[in-house]
Amino acid sequence: LSGLRIHGLRRGIFLIGFELPGFWRKDVYMSSLRASPTSHSYFSQGLRLHYLDWGNPEAPPLLLVHGNRDHCHNWDWVAQELRDEYHILAPDFRGHGDSEHIKGGNYSHTGYLYDLAQLIHQQNLAPLKIVAHSLGGSVALRYAGTYPENVEKMVVIEGTGGPSWLYQEVPVHERIQSFVDSTRGSAGRTPRRYATLEEAFERMRTENKHLSEAQARHLTVHGSNQNEDGTYSWKFDNQTHVMAPFDLTLAQTQQLWSRINAPLLLISGSESEFGRHQPGDPAEHFNNARSVCFDHAGHWVQHDQLDRFVGEVREFFKGE
Repeated sequence: LSGLRIHGLRRGIFLIGFELPGFWRKDVYMSSLRASPTSHSYFSQGLRLHYLDWGNPEAPPLLLVHGNRDHCHNWDWVAQELRDEYHILAPDFRGHGDSEHIKGGNYSHTGYLYDLAQLIHQQNLAPLKIVAHSLGGSVALRYAGTYPENVEKMVVIEGTGGPSWLYQEVPVHERIQSFVDSTRGSAGRTPRRYATLEEAFERMRTENKHLSEAQARHLTVHGSNQNEDGTYSWKFDNQTHVMAPFDLTLAQTQQLWSRINAPLLLISGSESEFGRHQPGDPAEHFNNARSVCFDHAGHWVQHDQLDRFVGEVREFFKGE
């Protein structure tokens, strides 16, 4: 195994890495992480889904939930900081990361919610704390509204939004037509192929200007697969671009939110598009919530302002 290196890490855990010339500079990549979690599988509606377990099973459980077209390794830096205080699990939703894709697509909030419910049930995690981002935040809020007794506290990063038709009256036939057209278009679109990981890495950095080189490389390595022809593509299923034509209305969503009694911390980034599409303070729709906006941060606040984010989460979870 030419180029194999074993890196000693704290608590006797080792991370094995391969040198990838021109892409993975281990001095940059390895310095960002100190220990590695273990990978596991569970089943949800017959799908084999993946999650990371960061150890410390005797500690209180904490679930880290990623957003759309992301993956569980988005949380690696947060997990490193909190793994001594909590038993952290970070799943990959269906169609994302190392979880199985749905044949034919048809992804929905309800399916994602079932994925969360299954993991929490199978691993006997409730009651638990949750940190969730974007789509993951939206799904986690629905879970908390459905099973309020299972959630102690929750941090949600820009997860109170939704598709445009939640805020506009779109005729039913137009929603169905949009679904048919977008599904057909997605079926004819092949996953984008990058000649090298370096090219995929550059694409990653254009999506978030706040990412450091080490962060972008880490997310690219874990978010892509190498194709048979040697090119690279992102792991997420292209069909996740297609929105289900029918879902909860805004009124129904807010009714679910009203059932949540657990304290909520709602976080957003000052440079994100989120606030422009959702005016007002989202905390007003909950029984016990407060909002915090991070300066110099976009949609991925947990990456853009890691130290402050971890500090806010730690203080919020430990407070009464």
